[in-house]
Parts: sequence; structure tokens; C-alpha cells
Amino acid sequence: MATAFDFNAPDFYDSVSYAKETARIFDICNGCRLCFNLCPSFDVLFKRIDELDGDLDKLADTDTKKVVELCYDCKLCYPKCPYTPPHHFMLDFPRHMLRGKAIEAKKHGVALRDKMLSKTDLLGTVSTKVAPIVNWTLESKPFRAIMEKTAGIHRDRNLPKYSGRTFASWYEKHKKSDTRGEAQDVENSPQHAEESPKVVFFHTCSVNYNDVDTGKAAIQVLEKNGVQVEVPPQKCCGMPYLDGGDIDNAKKHAHYNISQLADYVKEGYDIVSPGPSCSYLMKQEYPMLSDDPDAKLVASHTFDMMEYLAKLNKDGKLSRDFKKPAGNVTYHLPCHLKAQNIGFKSRDVLELIPDTKVEVVAKCSGHDGTWSLKKEYFKMSLEVGKPLFEKFGDGAAAASDCPLAQLQIEKGSGTKPRHPIQILRDSYGLEQDPKV
Repeated sequence: MATAFDFNAPDFYDSVSYAKETARIFDICNGCRLCFNLCPSFDVLFKRIDELDGDLDKLADTDTKKVVELCYDCKLCYPKCPYTPPHHFMLDFPRHMLRGKAIEAKKHGVALRDKMLSKTDLLGTVSTKVAPIVNWTLESKPFRAIMEKTAGIHRDRNLPKYSGRTFASWYEKHKKSDTRGEAQDVENSPQHAEESPKVVFFHTCSVNYNDVDTGKAAIQVLEKNGVQVEVPPQKCCGMPYLDGGDIDNAKKHAHYNISQLADYVKEGYDIVSPGPSCSYLMKQEYPMLSDDPDAKLVASHTFDMMEYLAKLNKDGKLSRDFKKPAGNVTYHLPCHLKAQNIGFKSRDVLELIPDTKVEVVAKCSGHDGTWSLKKEYFKMSLEVGKPLFEKFGDGAAAASDCPLAQLQIEKGSGTKPRHPIQILRDSYGLEQDPKV
């Protein structure tokens, strides 16, 4: 499919080329306004154009920068836009906003705050070693006040707690243990291992360093269904670098992960990830970030966790050996799953559980990567998420595939959702938070 965007184009960082494309895109968007209520970027853009009596030539550079800064890359405008490729307008608003951030970062350097927030592997590796101290510090009001002043992270932003043990270290012990076979559904498993479905599990930073039990639940459910699992070395998918306009480091991470994953795909493995932002990035952005032919191979074999289970169910390979119902579940559909256009796979799989009813809430949480951590956008992020927060707290189980949306929903409603894979694991009657 044709594309309007190329990270590797020779004029990618050229300000004149960027300004010309900005004027073209803003003109098309102004004539359509289908996305007027999707995010603050469009709201600010259209109001400013109206203030200028529709004369786009009067938009200043400061106006454009504000629109760029308010884009938190939820991607929702892309599937809604009638002018994306292959339409001859070739409009790609969210990636153009990313280009604006990249040009700014190239001119003035990546901001210190964005550098810090993008180092998820470094922060996670260090923090898990001294997790109790780090977690206590992140809840300290004096420290958070200092953190806000020096790093620009809002003092009231609830942050994920660090685990004292990474998922990767848990899995190393798990695969050496004898408990794996006990978890498998023997009746559902193929007779010969070579006939079994095979996946590479891309665990994500949040699972590896923060919510390890989500990763454990994913492995338990996959093994319950006779799926062979491998967890090779991997790095952050690169999304936090894109948030800060650091294209070079995003490319490096993409290249590394592609090199680790491609050989498995060639051996018949699919790639499964419990993180919507990671699976989106690998499917949609890796082929653009990397000119390696294996990037498209990796992208075409990458699945969201629940999307993969829905695929197993379609093929008649998903176990229905449920031990207990999940009851009523209020499920938040993350933006980066909506942008994948895969439907409501988490709902579909959960409703296979007897006596389970899922209410889907397809509203943005407002967290959106690193955006809501920043002191200037934190309160605005809560306003964005307010319509979503009102749907929680009625006693139903709460679920969301996105770890950041989980944090935001907890902040706005007082209810902390779980990943759907954890709910599915519990309904299978498998052990919660297993040690190995």
C-alpha cells in the first residue's frame, strides 16, 4: 500500500518541506473536521483557524507547535480519516505530528524529561533491584515535588510500582520447572509437539518490570492451550522514543527486536504481545522504521495477546475448560487496539467463559504514553479520560489491555483494572501469581 510518510526520506528533517506538508494537511483537515472531538490537537487547530476567519496562511509557527505538542499519538484519527492511503490525498496526521516532534528534537536535542522517560529498560533494570526503596520514594510527597520541579513529571501522577523480580527472570525459572506440563490442557493439546502452535512472547517493559503477573497469566493460558512458548532477548519496542521525537533510538530498538524475532518467524512461530502499544508499533511502524525486509515479516506475524487467542478459538484450538465464570466485566478498549482495526477480541474471548457478560467502553483514557505524566498535560489528561472514568466503579470486574490506561482509570475512578488475560487465567482455575 502506498504511504504518505517515510522516516528515511532525505527531506524528513527539512523544515521547509515539513511546513509545506503541514499547510496541505491542515487545509484538508479544516475542510473535513471529522476528527473535531477526538483529541486536543484538533480542538485547538480548528478553534484557532476559526479565530483567524478561516485564513490558514495566518497560522503562526507557535500555533503549529501547540497542535504538535497536544498530539499524544493515540492514532484514532488515522482509521477514522477518509483521506489516508491509498486515497490520493495521502493524509497521515499522527505521523506528521511525530515528524514535527522529530524535527524539534533534531534542532534542539531531545528534552531531558523525554530522555529519562524513554530509558525504560535502564530504569526498570535498576529499579527492580531495589524495588521497595524505589516504590517508597515514588510515593513520597517531598520527592514527588522535587521530581515535578526538576523532571516535569506531575506530582499527582500515579506511577507504576516496580516488581522485585523481572518477568524474564521468572520465566527462566519457570521453563526449567516441571510445572509447565501440569498447566496444559492435555485434551486440547496436539499429540506431537511439532504440531503445536508456536509463539514468541514479546513481554513488554511494563510486564517485565512492573506488572509481572500479566506475563505469568499469558504464559499460563498459552501453555494451557498447548502452545509452545519462547521468550528470546528483547528490548523496549521503541514507543517511548517516538513520544519524544527520538527517531534514531526508536530505529535502533526496532532493528534489535527484528533481529531477535525474525528467525523464529521463519521457523513457524508467531509473535504475541500483551501490550497494545507494542503490538501496534511492531505491526505498523517497524516496516517504516526499518528497511530490513524482515521488518515486514515480523509485522505480518505479530498479534495482540487476545487477538491470538481469538485466532486459536477460530481454529478450534482454544480450550473451553473453564472452572468459574468471570461475571460482569467492564472492559476498556485501548486506543492502540482500536487503531489496529482487529475488532473486540478481548471481549470476544472473555465472553466464551460461561455466565460472563462484557460491557465494552471504547473511550480514550487520556494517559497516552508519556503525555499525561508531564505536568503541563496531567490535568488535561484527566479531562480527556473523564467520560471513561464514569463507566467504572459499579461493582463489575474492570479490565483493560493497556497498562497505562489501567493507571489512568485507577486515578480517575479509584478502580484498578486488570488485563483480560488475568481474568481468563482465573476462569481456567489456574494459580494466581505463581512463583515458578
